[in-house]
Amino acid sequence: MIECVINISEGRDLDLVEEIALAAGNDLLDVHCDPDHNRSVLTVIGAAAPAAVIRAAVQRLDLRSHEGVHPRIGVVDVVPFVPLTGSTFEDALTSRDASAWWIADELRVPVFLYGPERTLPDVRRGAFTTLRPDFGPPEPHPTAGAVAVGARNPLMAWNLWLSDASLEQAKELATSLRGPGVRALGLQVGDQVQVSMNLIDPLHVGPAEVYDIVAASADIARAELVGLIPQAVLETVEPKRWEQLNLSIETTIEFRLER
Repeated sequence: MIECVINISEGRDLDLVEEIALAAGNDLLDVHCDPDHNRSVLTVIGAAAPAAVIRAAVQRLDLRSHEGVHPRIGVVDVVPFVPLTGSTFEDALTSRDASAWWIADELRVPVFLYGPERTLPDVRRGAFTTLRPDFGPPEPHPTAGAVAVGARNPLMAWNLWLSDASLEQAKELATSLRGPGVRALGLQVGDQVQVSMNLIDPLHVGPAEVYDIVAASADIARAELVGLIPQAVLETVEPKRWEQLNLSIETTIEFRLER
């Protein structure tokens, strides 16, 4: 089974996000909306759901009117394919390449690949400057921009909101956390700051460890999980810390699949 975690550039018009999410039908596992990032993360499974959601987002969203603190290159910003139990990374690559070709051919939106070739940060830095699209037109779509389509193993998208900290402090913390297991940005979000992270290998560099590192330098207001995590990640954390880290059985991929 392949999971697809579609990041779209809309997190304020919840009716519009719901309309786009409904395109996935019963293959929708989760929707996470963030009005400050102006971004939503839609977790789906199955062969048909990713294309249906991507088409709906391209048809209904316009990058020209988008404002939000999170970096983005398109209305459908990031589309990673993730192997779950019973699938391999090669299966995810096959799904990635098929989706990239379809987006470019059917929707006429340029596509940048990430995975073995390059990282997602590489795409963000180089799109339309040092990098040309791997599929589709050479220039951004007038309303949809471009899409980064990738293959990756399960990760944990996670934010730590800080109390009484400056943006400079958040950026310094993010810089100190970055490494093979953590990607991090310090962001101003409304009147607060946050350290926005992807824990690339959460079984080895997990949320409890990262929380404690940040807490040693700054007061943490709250943690925020974006999307779902594998149950194996949850099992590495003491249950007494789940609430502090914004984790629960209900936020695991396995729970949503069973439900």
